[in-house]
Amino acid sequence: MSTPAKSPPASASDMKLFWACFIALVATSFVFGIRANTMLQLQGEFNLSEEQKGNIGGAGMWPFAISIIFFSLIIDKIGYKLVALFAIACHTVSLILTVRATGYSSFYYATLLIAIANGTVEAFVNPVVATMFPRDKAKWLNILHAGWPAGLALGALATAVFSEQSWQFKYSLCFIPLVIYAFLTIPRMFPINERVAAGVSYRDMLREVGGLGFFILGSLLYFAVMQLLRQEVTLAYSAIAGAVVGLAALAYTRSLGNWLFIVVLVTIGPLATTELGTDGWMPDLLKLSGPDVKNFEMWVFVYVSAIMTVLRFYAGPIVHRFSPIGLLVLGSMIAIAGLLLLSNSVGWAIVAASTVYAVGKTFLWSTTLGLTSEQFPKGGALTLNGVSAVGVLFLGVLGSPYIGFKQDLDLDKRLNVPDHAAIYAKVKGEEKAGMFGKVPSLDQTRIATLPEEERRQLETIQAANKRSAFTTIALLPTFMLLCYLGMFLYFRSKGGYKPVELS
Repeated sequence: MSTPAKSPPASASDMKLFWACFIALVATSFVFGIRANTMLQLQGEFNLSEEQKGNIGGAGMWPFAISIIFFSLIIDKIGYKLVALFAIACHTVSLILTVRATGYSSFYYATLLIAIANGTVEAFVNPVVATMFPRDKAKWLNILHAGWPAGLALGALATAVFSEQSWQFKYSLCFIPLVIYAFLTIPRMFPINERVAAGVSYRDMLREVGGLGFFILGSLLYFAVMQLLRQEVTLAYSAIAGAVVGLAALAYTRSLGNWLFIVVLVTIGPLATTELGTDGWMPDLLKLSGPDVKNFEMWVFVYVSAIMTVLRFYAGPIVHRFSPIGLLVLGSMIAIAGLLLLSNSVGWAIVAASTVYAVGKTFLWSTTLGLTSEQFPKGGALTLNGVSAVGVLFLGVLGSPYIGFKQDLDLDKRLNVPDHAAIYAKVKGEEKAGMFGKVPSLDQTRIATLPEEERRQLETIQAANKRSAFTTIALLPTFMLLCYLGMFLYFRSKGGYKPVELS
């Protein structure tokens, strides 16, 4: 397939701005790594159900989408610099509220605010880098998003090193990357988006998303807002809300949207759950299945994130060899294999399975952003950030909570049998309401009082149950693979993959 011409060497000022964006992305994922690796500690302190843990994971993601959509619609008017300053302020306030949280509710809402700050960062870093490197977007967006796994690895590593410290202390470490990216960002000058520079109108930008794209965004945003208000949400009302937004967009733009962009939107939700959802759950899912090594699950998390960081830094030759769509096909195939291996691995075999999974998922998110920026430049910041928004919305309101919901249901089935009835009676907690209905839960305080033999028996059952979640998640990249193969054949019929360039 055809590949884009390489960008000329970046200037010193451009590279300073690039590294400011890179560290800002590190700061957003650092807190994600801390949260993923302190969830069990928080569960014990706040007596959380699996679905409540999933809700916290979701709260850490879907408000991200609200902020990224909002700022993508106005960022060209107010400028990247103002958005960057807002992100710094929002990160500061949200982290202060987090370390002062006293229970599920206060921690949940502090997590919401962190997600808003993270979305604001994403709203400016992606279009800035795409604008600075217009002829090599896929390469530089992959390098930029090496900052995400780098932050995950550093957050997980910090959690492992300070494993004996309180969760408040671990979250206070998030101020370190925040201060660094604030120091790097504040003096920088930001470019004008390539869409604006090319004279593409605001309406033409909206046409790329169109009625169908805004229908998807509106439906998921309705879910998110109802979750924030703790109101009951149904698919019917969500579809109605999405239809209102979509019809309004259709009336204004007179476009259903670029059909290829709609395909990308349909795949990004499963992709986000495959990568970010699994990242958020991985330490918890591996906790009881690894060898007898202290903090083994955290070290696996660090290992996976380190592989992703290194590979994304060297994404340029790989993208040019396979093209973005070819790389998405290959990555989804390897990710499926990795998830299935994780669902059947115990002990040190987890390391090998994690290696396959890490290689598979490495380029999925960042290459999707590269493909979006190369194929839909008229959409400017909106199409580029809209993809991220839909992915995170899907993960936050559906993906992550469903992973927890499925674990609660499956664990109830495993324990609610004659062989385990006695143990289950001792540890069964109250049913807890969630997005997908009421689910059974285990009482963490009762588990702590079990005799050693019964506790180990329960942990064995929990370990098998948690590993089975990887099989459920593997269905998502299978769906993605089918979509990517269709896109691959489309580009091949058109003579090969070619980026769209604005005059």
